[in-house]
Amino acid sequence: MPSLLRSVRRSVVVLLPLFALLHGNLLAAEPPRNVLLIAVDDLRPELGCYGASHAISPNLDRLARQSLLFTNHFVQVPTCGASRYALLTGRSPASSGVTANNHAFYRGSSALKPEQQPAAQSLPELFRRSGYETVSIGKISHTADGRVFAYDGSGVGRDEMPHAWDRQPTPLGPWKRGWGIFFAYSGGRHREDGHGNLDLMEFTVEDDEDLPDGLIAKQAVSELEQFANGDKPFFLAVGFFKPHLPFVAPRQDWDAFENVDIPLPPHPQQPDSPWWHGSGEFFKYDFPFDKTRPLSEEKIRACRRAYFACVRYTDRQIGRVLDALEQSGLAESTIVVLWGDHGWNLGDSRMWAKHTPFERAVRSPLLIHVPGMPTGGRQTDALAESIDIYPTLIDLCRPSFTKTAWPLDGRSLRPVLEDADASVRDSAISYWRNGITVRTQTHRLIATRGKEGFRNVELYDASTGFDPVRNLADDSPEVVEELLMKIR
Repeated sequence: MPSLLRSVRRSVVVLLPLFALLHGNLLAAEPPRNVLLIAVDDLRPELGCYGASHAISPNLDRLARQSLLFTNHFVQVPTCGASRYALLTGRSPASSGVTANNHAFYRGSSALKPEQQPAAQSLPELFRRSGYETVSIGKISHTADGRVFAYDGSGVGRDEMPHAWDRQPTPLGPWKRGWGIFFAYSGGRHREDGHGNLDLMEFTVEDDEDLPDGLIAKQAVSELEQFANGDKPFFLAVGFFKPHLPFVAPRQDWDAFENVDIPLPPHPQQPDSPWWHGSGEFFKYDFPFDKTRPLSEEKIRACRRAYFACVRYTDRQIGRVLDALEQSGLAESTIVVLWGDHGWNLGDSRMWAKHTPFERAVRSPLLIHVPGMPTGGRQTDALAESIDIYPTLIDLCRPSFTKTAWPLDGRSLRPVLEDADASVRDSAISYWRNGITVRTQTHRLIATRGKEGFRNVELYDASTGFDPVRNLADDSPEVVEELLMKIR
């Protein structure tokens, strides 16, 4: 009988797209039941599908050919934990107060309550309470495996997101504890193991599964195979670590860029802004060459090559997951969301890493694939925020349980998925500590919030890619006032 039920279910899935073609808009048909959320740490929108010919990202490019690609997607906060908190709770920092805290899920006033509440506290909990099987692998919230441990491995290992997941089968391999897999080098070594492992880059192993992201992909493939033999819809979240520091990937990924001309940052000069920082996260590592500030062009190219080598490695793991989705027969019933938790400076504005409200740190990739959707393979310049993903998935999947612990602050992107020329917002707002930044199609304004209003106002436009090259605030007071109104 279970086999017969699976056959009937798959037959219905195959017939639905045909029915929709005959009866109007594809998105108006019975929605796909499953969700595959792929999160990638520190991923810039500098991929083949985003027009970067020097990037080697064939699997992300393949997904883009089936998805709507958002060219103007912005995260709420340019740091891992706070950005993921906004995505998974649907809360803007304007209501949650989380503008920098990597421990927002379990510390302070924003912490998720350990007891189950009358309404869902997170996106996966809402789907779980709707009858979905929810599984998390890798870094989806803040910690590397969804359990609360300190960097050195101490702690009780409680769930970072209570009541969200049926299972969290993150493979730890020889690294043993979650943060070990996040800061991993080959052979079980990691940054926090007390042995002084701080190399900025390492490209020595031959096998993808000699490193954590390869093990994560393998586990995701196994989960999809199990889902194919089950009768419940699923919400599978897969979080890859690379290209996060340290830059570690198999040897082939470094070698692949031997003859690739990786461009230097277009604006490497230090801006006159209080939001410039000294790249402390980056410079804490041991470099394979003399550590100078600023780095020479040769050293900048080497570091950028290391970053893109890690992107290539993660792209290959994403390809394994996408292949398994196809081979399992689940592709036609699964929404795929590819999301970068924030951008990253690669020598832009003489900075490395995130932790700034500048464009490079708050803009990240977003691809959304809905089987049969009319916008598959297209791009949109519609403005989108990470908090829009939560209401979008509710809109597309129609889960039976829809009570949320607080009002969702985002807007459904369904209108844009139906028409790539549509839009649901005229600005996107991000936060960093006491700074706030608003982006429109033409300008980015950054201001410092204080008790007496806004100060240190900066205004940049599209002429230099919104990089902080020339502050136009004094020249365009009317634009400044218009954008300040949007954040008041």
